[in-house]
Amino acid sequence: MEQKEKQKQNMIRLSVILGTIVLLVGLFMIFPLLFHGGKDEQKPVKQTTQTEEKAVELKISAVGDVMVHKPQIPAQYNRETNSYQFDNNFAYIKNYIKEADLALCNLETTFAGGHYTGYPVFNAPESLADALKHAGFDVALTSNNHIMDMGLDGMKRTLEIARKAGLETAGTHLAGEKNYSLVKVKGVTIGIVAYGYETPSIDSRTTINGNEISGEAKQLLNTFSYETLEDDLLKIKQSIQDAREDGADIVVCYFHWGEEYQRSPNDYQQYIARQAAAYGADIIFASHPHVVQGIEILTDEASGRKVPVFYSMGNLISNQRTETLDNRYTEQGIIAEVNLEYRKSTGEILTEQVDAVPVWVDKYRHDGKDVYAVVPLDDQLSENTDLAQSGHLARAEQALSDIKELLGEEYIRTNP
Repeated sequence: MEQKEKQKQNMIRLSVILGTIVLLVGLFMIFPLLFHGGKDEQKPVKQTTQTEEKAVELKISAVGDVMVHKPQIPAQYNRETNSYQFDNNFAYIKNYIKEADLALCNLETTFAGGHYTGYPVFNAPESLADALKHAGFDVALTSNNHIMDMGLDGMKRTLEIARKAGLETAGTHLAGEKNYSLVKVKGVTIGIVAYGYETPSIDSRTTINGNEISGEAKQLLNTFSYETLEDDLLKIKQSIQDAREDGADIVVCYFHWGEEYQRSPNDYQQYIARQAAAYGADIIFASHPHVVQGIEILTDEASGRKVPVFYSMGNLISNQRTETLDNRYTEQGIIAEVNLEYRKSTGEILTEQVDAVPVWVDKYRHDGKDVYAVVPLDDQLSENTDLAQSGHLARAEQALSDIKELLGEEYIRTNP
């Protein structure tokens, strides 16, 4: 009996021990639930109403000198309509220009009306402005050494005709206007600051192409003089700053500078480019030498920004060529392209890709008159109908070789 009682007590003790163990294990298992709301619950994720900002992709393109020499005027005359038409000049490059979000050209002539003339006093048919717009150009730069060829009235009318055709203008302006332009593209405001060089002064009076200009005219022109360069650089700096304060996210500078027919930039060009980059220019395009010059990517020391510089984009179209100047390089040009990504919230240019599409001006006789065509030197060169008509494929191929040698293959774009 006593033995049974002991066994019973041992069983009770064992049950208590086992029950205690079960209780402890249970408490251990539910402990995290009591203090953390359940072992499978994830840490709350902070919700945000803002999605990650997507950078804006932009292509900004530019070309060099658009000129109309005397032989080009009758070449563009249409007897059937008794009008001048220039669309055929740009037919082959139209797709390249239109794919840009912003495309600029140097308008190196005037639209003064009356009798049309070529070098040395340029005055082209107004329909050229329409052709440039149809080709895809958005901005005409007028800060060049021929803008005053027909005087102050001619300069003013040139702006009026270009604007009427739908082109923005920069480099010269009318009274009361700003000396820079702002263009909005894909929600990004692009400031355009354009300046051209003055010729040496005469008795301290400003000259353009050796002709004195009035005080009134000087106030409407964006110019710099190599004689007073340091002072004039401050004007460029102020224009860049004013454009920024007026809302420009990106600032493009376009300069008319350098020495004619020289295939490399001079010290002045390089110095002005570096100063403009330090002042805040993001891209620098340029013209005037009538031949292509090199490309350089500057690094602004203060900010680390990369600033591409196209020292000269050559002629887009003109009558300057081997037959007239014994200089084949004047037939050549480039469409300069800068593809970039811009983040509006921080004002940063995240990436930049710099390209150059080589172009060449073909000229030949057909149906009793001259034909001018700007030919892109791309992979479809051998299929170009104007080259087939003119028989000038070898000259175009030589032009492509010249530009590749000058710029370096890494910049050349030949795929349409």
